[in-house]
Amino acid sequence: MVAGEVTTRAAAAGHADAVTPMPTVIAASVLGTTFEWYDFFVFGTLAPVIAKNFFTALDPTAGLLAALGLFGAGFFFRPIGALIFGGVGDRVGRKGAFLITVTMMGAATVGIGLLPTYAQAGPLAPFLLILMRIVQGTALGGQYGGAAIYVAEHARPERRGFFTGFVQASAAPGLVAALTVVLITRASVGEARFTAADWLAGWRLPFLLSAGLLAISIWMRLKLSESPAFRALKAADGQAKAPLAEAFGRWPNLKLVLIALLTLMCGQGAVWYTVFFYAEQVFLERFMKIDPLTGTGLLAAVTALSAPLYILFAGLSDKVGRKWVMWFGMCLALVAFFPGFHALARFANPALVDAQARTPVVVLADPARCSLQFDITGKARFATSCDIAKSVLANAGISYSNEAAPAGTQARVKIGAVSVGSVEGETLAPPALKAATAQVKARLGQALSQAGYPAKADPARVNFWGLFGVMMIFVVAATALFGPIATTLVELFPMRIRYTAMSLPYHVGTGWVGGFVPVTAFAIVTATGNIYAGLWYPIVFTAISVLTLPFLLPEVRGRPISS
Repeated sequence: MVAGEVTTRAAAAGHADAVTPMPTVIAASVLGTTFEWYDFFVFGTLAPVIAKNFFTALDPTAGLLAALGLFGAGFFFRPIGALIFGGVGDRVGRKGAFLITVTMMGAATVGIGLLPTYAQAGPLAPFLLILMRIVQGTALGGQYGGAAIYVAEHARPERRGFFTGFVQASAAPGLVAALTVVLITRASVGEARFTAADWLAGWRLPFLLSAGLLAISIWMRLKLSESPAFRALKAADGQAKAPLAEAFGRWPNLKLVLIALLTLMCGQGAVWYTVFFYAEQVFLERFMKIDPLTGTGLLAAVTALSAPLYILFAGLSDKVGRKWVMWFGMCLALVAFFPGFHALARFANPALVDAQARTPVVVLADPARCSLQFDITGKARFATSCDIAKSVLANAGISYSNEAAPAGTQARVKIGAVSVGSVEGETLAPPALKAATAQVKARLGQALSQAGYPAKADPARVNFWGLFGVMMIFVVAATALFGPIATTLVELFPMRIRYTAMSLPYHVGTGWVGGFVPVTAFAIVTATGNIYAGLWYPIVFTAISVLTLPFLLPEVRGRPISS
């Protein structure tokens, strides 16, 4: 029973400090981590609304790209947070790092809810938003490793995977809470009031609620004592004095960091964020045009069901070993993504799939005038006639083929026998470019409609249970991979440098590989014209882990972690 899992007292190592019972260890770690995931996921859930209110000067597609890029930018700073707070955790202790990161995360999230929009403050608004995202990313980079280590260093070896599985599962209630609050607020105030640009807009409420969560998180973290293993290490003056140099400047430790990154975190970041972000927010809502409430409800349902699966697979790794449970998850994702996303399209918008097969779309453009539309800053201008045509089509979820046109010619789009010209916008001011793009969108929309392309998914033809079944296959893959990762990383690294060494590969994988799934996949789609081509990004990174894990990652189940 969990209630009977009481930690070994540090007094056995010469200390008389009180020891936190295992149920409190799990509750405090999981609740705090859940709240921090809530803070981070609210932004991702509201990316389209953020685009509308903070990137008003951009056209809708560029605004969405900027919002997705900013979502990824928060992840960019996670490894930096891992280095900063990993050093704090390895030198001073796990508890201190906990308190700092939760305070930073909560304050930044509340701050986003209080920011002026572009309509209220002009360019200052996106600047302040970027600053808040940097704080969020840095805080989350220091949070996860501490929670996983804290639980693992309290747990019995034979149940270490099971108990750290609760930390893994905390992402699910954090995401569900974010989705639920957004869904209820959106339905309560109405779409117009929810997406408004004033101080009483509904989108602010999910961010402001973080103030209460912050108070609870701090209270819970203050109840914790330091882990017995670290207290014993500190009593013997054995903690690392320079954890960064020791973790990354010594080859035996650096080798473990690289092994963790290649065999685990490349695949984990790619799979998890494809399943829980790209599939619904970009593919189903943006490309397949399903109703946002339907998409949010679907994601909330599968995410809620994912929580016990993390614990199931983490507990299974206590019995059969860590590496093969995770390898199963990677392999399942690898074989399921392409057929699964094709099935999602058919279940979400069959009229669009039929129209694509019946009347293909072709973009005729000078290849030299077509850009790779990858932008994580929101400052790039994709204003050639080719870029405008492709972004409008990709944003509408329309697959197209590319045909080279003579150099210097203006791009045009062929829809069956109909040809629609684009516009050159490089010399236009932002408002004029936005208007010109809207005109191209209107002309293409009319031609697509005449060819039988639906403007949005027909709710009567959306197969919700088909979507749910496909998404649950993806969820099984993601949870089998993610469930045992925490205890695997804890057991892989020496205690002196554990916080620093395990946090960096984790956040490089989840932050840099996973966080950039939406924006990178969207850029690949616009370049190729194939709405499924964006999947090559997560598939390549997942394949790296599938191929390296069996040969490079040692089986670490049951390893002593006090040395």
